[in-house]
Amino acid sequence: MRIVIKVGTSTLAHATGRLNIRLVEELIKVLSDLKNAGQEVILVSSGAIGMGVGKLMLPKRPEDMPGRQAAAAVGQCELMYVYDRQFMEYNHTVAQILLTAEDLDDDRRRLNFENTVFRLLELKALPIINENDTIATEEIAVGDNDTLAALVASAVEADLLVLLSDIDGLFTADPHKCPDAKLIPVVEAITPEIEALGGGKGSALGTGGMVTKIRAARIATEAGVEMIITNGSKPQVLYDIAEGKSVGTRFLAEGRK
Repeated sequence: MRIVIKVGTSTLAHATGRLNIRLVEELIKVLSDLKNAGQEVILVSSGAIGMGVGKLMLPKRPEDMPGRQAAAAVGQCELMYVYDRQFMEYNHTVAQILLTAEDLDDDRRRLNFENTVFRLLELKALPIINENDTIATEEIAVGDNDTLAALVASAVEADLLVLLSDIDGLFTADPHKCPDAKLIPVVEAITPEIEALGGGKGSALGTGGMVTKIRAARIATEAGVEMIITNGSKPQVLYDIAEGKSVGTRFLAEGRK
């Protein structure tokens, strides 16, 4: 099974922007074990800007474009250093791919990206993909890694897309504000009512939120890729997902296009 797993800044980092070492080490251990079991794993990882904010000891995420690009330039080095060092402990080689919207919109560049990913998988490497925040401006930015992960899953014909978030899934209302909110285990179609449950932005360090996850679900399911939203605070949940157990919210796919 080919699985695209997206992990957000809110999962990777503490509120300070510093790396959540215990969680990241556990995530890498689980992903390595899934690869050992024969799964093809592609990781879409946020965290570059957030980690740059922490390493540069900035008081908050920069609001200006050059500031975000500078933070990304610092943070991306740190992020890949951590992934490379940790995955090597389990004898897995990682590869970095940085994308902009133009890379996925242009047919030739998209094909080059797909061919690179397919060859990396043949070579048993683990592709780690992020938006190229250092050069991406508003005109060429995908904007959030939920959408990027869905576009990647569509491009590489993944069997499943998993969004690891700081929430258990899609609820009937905002669980932070409504204690009676109930988890929706399965979404068969993305209706206007489902889209209305999106709400607003997520954490202060990230760029996503439930609205971007529902948008990602539409992209993925229309391409024939099932998608799951679940809590990334316990990476072991990926074992249950790989075994087909009910976890989080599953968005059922349409026929592959």
